[in-house]
Amino acid sequence: MAIGIGFTILVFLLTMVVIFWRPRGINEAWPAAIGAVIIVLTGQVSYGDVTDILSKISGASITIIATIVMAVTLQSFGFFHWSAARLATLAKGSGYRLYWYIQLLCFLMTLLFNNDGSILITTPILILLLKNLRLKPHQMIPYLLTGALIATASSAPVGVSNIVNLIALEIVDMSLYMHTAMIFVPATLGLMFMSILMFLIIKSKLPKTLPSSIHYIEENFFTKRFHPLKGTISVETKRKRTKLMLKILLFVFILRCLLFVASYLAIPIELVAVLGSIVLLVFRWARLGISPLDILKKTPWHIFVFAFSMYVIIFGLHNSGLTTLLIEFCKPIVSQGLLQASFMMGGLVSILSNFFNNHPALMIGTITLTEMGLDPITLKTIYLANIIGSDMGSLLLPIGTLASLIWMYILNQNKIKIKWKDYLSVSLLVIPITTIITLILLFYWVQLIFV
Repeated sequence: MAIGIGFTILVFLLTMVVIFWRPRGINEAWPAAIGAVIIVLTGQVSYGDVTDILSKISGASITIIATIVMAVTLQSFGFFHWSAARLATLAKGSGYRLYWYIQLLCFLMTLLFNNDGSILITTPILILLLKNLRLKPHQMIPYLLTGALIATASSAPVGVSNIVNLIALEIVDMSLYMHTAMIFVPATLGLMFMSILMFLIIKSKLPKTLPSSIHYIEENFFTKRFHPLKGTISVETKRKRTKLMLKILLFVFILRCLLFVASYLAIPIELVAVLGSIVLLVFRWARLGISPLDILKKTPWHIFVFAFSMYVIIFGLHNSGLTTLLIEFCKPIVSQGLLQASFMMGGLVSILSNFFNNHPALMIGTITLTEMGLDPITLKTIYLANIIGSDMGSLLLPIGTLASLIWMYILNQNKIKIKWKDYLSVSLLVIPITTIITLILLFYWVQLIFV
């Protein structure tokens, strides 16, 4: 067993090094896939295990890809420009007010789509807005950083907002409805605490008043509609544009609610997500004349390959005895009580996430839990503590989540430099205390409602 676990850990570590290093901009799915092939060929994971893994991640991957398709489709309707204009209008010239509206936007986009989709939507919107407000780079960074942190952490309240959360739900056999009922309130309160704490930390770096270019942004962003294929511009009134965007967002919200209904009725949620994305694509085709085929190029299909490959590697670690070692270490602490168990597992997943990314960390933590023979409420509560560690605690370093890696990639594309010291100046003060507070809130919420 020692040789098997040593070899599998080596493959895992080498895979994570290449994912973080990304030589020549290589997609993270490639090193993960190569690592998975090595694990399967060496017999650490059987072909029967591969079939089981496919059944566990297929639904989650399809759901996430479908929601990302909807997020990509929004861009065709001019959503980015419209949102930038709305933020400029709502801020009313106040840099502080703009901070809170950015926080709200990032939170809602993650709830409506998912954390990766939210980053893909909100980061370009904020760059568009902040550049047109002509803010200096040091004034832009606090908005971009805190927006990214809240967008990524906001995947905790709703299981469907993160692919790794959905995969883990399958492992512990927990419905999306029960997940939300147990964690939505404590996680949302934790996010509110996080936003307030971030504001207090960065307040001195935010401009009190915004430049007087808001009128320009309103006039140009509200009236211009950019055709993604033809490059032509048509003029719309503010009222028409706003009415269209609100209709689309209402449709996405209803679809999101239907996911929970489907989960409660034991209907595969991926069916609802796919049907919703198809409806939105057909509507775009009818209104803008854009064929749905363009989505084939824009959709990040590599997410499925990445999730599958990472799970194969983690399953190899499980088969080689890693989870057995973790059980021996964790079980004495878990047996001391639910609060101690939540802190221990949530903290462990947080640490693993920051060193190895939250995808493998949550999978390791969740598989370990299922091997402990815990009663249903204890299992689900500690699993949700893992979610808090994976979605919030993982943000201590900018390499802890796939969403944060995507965020840094978008910033680099737009020639916006953010240093590690800028990131850590906020995350080191915010993330540990937010994670602890949220774990405490989770414990008392479960005690109050479910015990």
